[in-house]
Amino acid sequence: MKQLLQGRVAIVTGAGGGLGRAHALELARHGARVLINDLAGANDGQGARAVAEEIRAAGGEALVHLGDVTRADDMQAMAAQALAAWGRIDILVNNAGILRDKTFAKMSLDDFRLVLDVHVMGAANATHAVWATMQDQAYGRIVMTTSSSGLYGNFGQSNYGAAKMALVGFMQTLALEGAKRNVRVNCLAPTAATGMTEGILPAEALQQLAPEKVSPALIPLVVEDAPTRMILLAGAGSFEAAHVTMTRGIHIADTATAGEQLCERLAEVRERSGEIVPAAGLAQVQAEVGKIPG
Repeated sequence: MKQLLQGRVAIVTGAGGGLGRAHALELARHGARVLINDLAGANDGQGARAVAEEIRAAGGEALVHLGDVTRADDMQAMAAQALAAWGRIDILVNNAGILRDKTFAKMSLDDFRLVLDVHVMGAANATHAVWATMQDQAYGRIVMTTSSSGLYGNFGQSNYGAAKMALVGFMQTLALEGAKRNVRVNCLAPTAATGMTEGILPAEALQQLAPEKVSPALIPLVVEDAPTRMILLAGAGSFEAAHVTMTRGIHIADTATAGEQLCERLAEVRERSGEIVPAAGLAQVQAEVGKIPG
């Protein structure tokens, strides 16, 4: 098998089991040296240690870091451990996550905040810990884990959906800021049977949704010629792309009647023929000003 990541150093958060474990094994299979992060309280780190042993038994290199993604100091220590051992950090996979599913009416704000802390601030803490290193070495590949719950919504997951869509916005801006220094940032939206999905999907569906069928999608997002700002969907051996688009829309000159006209012409605004994928947020301003009659 071609070693697409030979010599690269990767960090995977929340990698003591489930999708994170599959990611770590797949990266190692392609030649990467992998630091496996997990919570110290997760069976005393036994899961992370077991993943590291699997990688070593297959001839790869792996380290374990037990730390909480919501603690910035822990993430700084994680990055320092990888640098001390291997001298660089090429890949970060922000995988750590939790669920606290309830309808919004029944959800406590503490549970809403906790999910955002783990997914959004966890990704921010881990990314901040490696960002300067990646910029200094003019090479970095970062993957955020988004979800169809954020992209399209899912009943009972307002906290999770909000967090996952926030990571898309995080990715969009970091990709722009990292471009000059060859730091590329993408999103992966997995569908996999893990501890987080247990009890949500029927057994027959879970059998098709092995995490190992998602992790190959990670590879094109972290290799040398990786894209940037891509949202790649993966599950059950299928792969798709999602886009945040903008329609051509309309211009209404009469401000006094704009609200009424917009109610009547909303279908025109939503018409998708000729829609674009903006290169940056400025595209909205340019498109709107460009529709003003000369």
